[in-house]
Amino acid sequence: MKAPEKPSFDLILIFIWTVLTLIFVQDPMLSETPLRTVLGIPMVLFIPGYVLAAALYPKRQDLEEVERVALSFGLSIAVVPIMGLLLNFTFGISLIPILLSLSSYTIALVIIAVYRRERLPPEERFSVTFHRVYVIINNEINSPKSKRDTIIIIILVLSITFAAGMFYFVITTPIIGERFTEFYILEPSGKAQNYPTELKSNSPSRILVGVVNHEYIPINYTIEVALDKEVLTDTSFMLAHNETWEENVTFVPDKTGSNLKLEFLLFREDNFTLPYRQLHLWVNAK
Repeated sequence: MKAPEKPSFDLILIFIWTVLTLIFVQDPMLSETPLRTVLGIPMVLFIPGYVLAAALYPKRQDLEEVERVALSFGLSIAVVPIMGLLLNFTFGISLIPILLSLSSYTIALVIIAVYRRERLPPEERFSVTFHRVYVIINNEINSPKSKRDTIIIIILVLSITFAAGMFYFVITTPIIGERFTEFYILEPSGKAQNYPTELKSNSPSRILVGVVNHEYIPINYTIEVALDKEVLTDTSFMLAHNETWEENVTFVPDKTGSNLKLEFLLFREDNFTLPYRQLHLWVNAK
């Protein structure tokens, strides 16, 4: 009598897990939820090694279940850095290339593993059922172990915990690069040309001023516009990291002359001793 077909529940679950990880990482709303981390940790620490082991060892007797799990963690720790090294010399190491590479790798090996299992007689194929998982865990917990086995298990658990902690730290801690603030001026329509250099005394003039915070912390900024070292106007605002402030600033020249220095001074927080950034134009006022 022919043995009943055993569907590859483990590989189906991994395929679904991979698709869910793609969705939760790339969707702006879902990426803010803790499920992104829950889905991401196995995608790095377990699944890459598991699908490789599944493709290499499709038979039930190839590996014991516990050996297969341990090998999955070990292979993952070996495969992921190699993949990162290859990305470093090709597309660069960032979230999207890493995610797409891991997902493509996982789906490709799932297909290979399914193909290799399907070529075997059903009774020889490795398969996972929920009951079997319970039996394996129960046997491992209740079976007597030698001192050597206990030490190995403790080291394995500590290594996995440490790796998971490091992965969580990396994906939840922003990479801090150079801290700086962009400060620029444009003519009122937003172009870097035809700056207003001919001004009329006691008549309002405008210029577009922009500030972009790349300091990784919220900053209180103050902008002063000064003509020949006399402050004409000022404005204050707060920007979070990566936030932009861009507005037309209106000022009224109160003197006449040629080659006057029109200064745009940027101060941070309450430090008005020296400008944090400064720009200037040479203007004529009539």
